[in-house]
Amino acid sequence: MYPSSTASTLPMRFRLVFRAASIALFVAVLISPGAAFAVTQYGQQMLRNWAQADRCAAQATKQFPDYTADALAKRDQALQECLSNSVLPPRTPLEPQNPAHR
Repeated sequence: MYPSSTASTLPMRFRLVFRAASIALFVAVLISPGAAFAVTQYGQQMLRNWAQADRCAAQATKQFPDYTADALAKRDQALQECLSNSVLPPRTPLEPQNPAHR
C-alpha cells in the first residue's frame, strides 16, 4: 500500500494534525463566549462603561498620586465625582480601613 518509510510516518502526521486541531478548537471555545458577548449592544456598553471608569480612576490617581490618608481621601472624592458625572456606579473607597470599624 505505502512504502515502508511513508507508512511509519503517516500515524505520526495524523497525530500532529489531530493535536493541532484539538488545540485550535479548545482555544476557539475559550474565546467565543467573551467575543460573542462583546458583539451584543449590552456587552459593548459594558465595555465602554468599564473603560470610562478606568479613565476616571487614572485621572484621580494622576491628580493625587500620594498614598497618604489625606491624598487617598481626595482621590476617592475625585473618583466618585468623575463616576457620578459619567453616570456610572460608585466604587468602594480606597481609604485604609480601620480594623476597629469592621
